[in-house]
Amino acid sequence: MSSDVPDLVPQVVFVCRANGGRSVASRLLTEHYAQGRVRALSGGTEPGEHIHPEVAAVLEQLGLDTSRETPQLITVETVAASDVAITMGCGDACPWSPSTRMLDWPLDDPKGQDDATVRRIVADIDARVRALVAELVPGHELPPSVIEPRSA
Repeated sequence: MSSDVPDLVPQVVFVCRANGGRSVASRLLTEHYAQGRVRALSGGTEPGEHIHPEVAAVLEQLGLDTSRETPQLITVETVAASDVAITMGCGDACPWSPSTRMLDWPLDDPKGQDDATVRRIVADIDARVRALVAELVPGHELPPSVIEPRSA
């Protein structure tokens, strides 16, 4: 293969229980930072009817559009078709595939939490996603973090 032909775009799937908070934030942040260089999906083992409003509010405040987000059921096939699967709080219900690099991010559930707690969780996800995109797309210059710098 010629060196001027781009590599295939890596696919990462984020999995949590309801697909209403952590996985949605992870997918939206990945899309924001990767700028088309990573395909990001998300799903839940027991998807809810809508994303958590407290998570949507924080993501919207950070400039991420949640208007088209609808929780989806995750499948083993989706995990198997991905290069990386990141699980967040779905435990033994998380689908697994031997052909996929599996990672677990131990994150608090933002559902029903106050704004400061949701912001802390999203900031944790933001740092993890930035590191993941930098790993998956070496040399890609990441846009600045959407998380506002906090004074100490």
